[in-house]
Amino acid sequence: MSVLKEVISANDLYASSFGDKANLQLPPARQFAILTCMDARLDPAKYAGLSEGDAHVIRNAGGRASDDAIRSLVISYKLLGTKEWFVIHHTDCGMELFTDEIMSGLLESSLETATVDASGWRDVGKTPGSTEGKYMKWLTISQREKSIVEDVQRIRSHPLVPKNIPIYGYLYDVKSGKLIEISEATKAGKAA
Repeated sequence: MSVLKEVISANDLYASSFGDKANLQLPPARQFAILTCMDARLDPAKYAGLSEGDAHVIRNAGGRASDDAIRSLVISYKLLGTKEWFVIHHTDCGMELFTDEIMSGLLESSLETATVDASGWRDVGKTPGSTEGKYMKWLTISQREKSIVEDVQRIRSHPLVPKNIPIYGYLYDVKSGKLIEISEATKAGKAA
């Protein structure tokens, strides 16, 4: 069953009391950006104390420093004036549960949703799949703290990223709601 009616109904309620939000400026008021995971358990507005208009939040699977995430961060700085960036991964991330090979194999079997059990991922689909998945880098995570350090380093060393922007590395704990600094990542992201 689709959630379309629920979303439209919620939007109607939200829009009915939109008020002063219509006057929010395009640049983020607090001049920072967060790169984090798309996991539905993460609410950056709550864990970082944000209100609408405060910060840019860039989300993807794993909160990884993909080309597109870096593109968004560069736009955030160059055109909209952010001065600090956070890379925030989290515990119990789904990106730790598979590899590029597993993902491409599942997609090759079918394009339907796979299942997971004690023996691992299984494709139960009956429709054709595609071999295109083997040409993608899925940016899976084998060591979460190391992935945060790698992402901060990738952003820091990118030729389009100014050296004066501090980049902080954190891990969000889905069991406590706490942000835990990964000091090696923050050190790697130190502004020049």
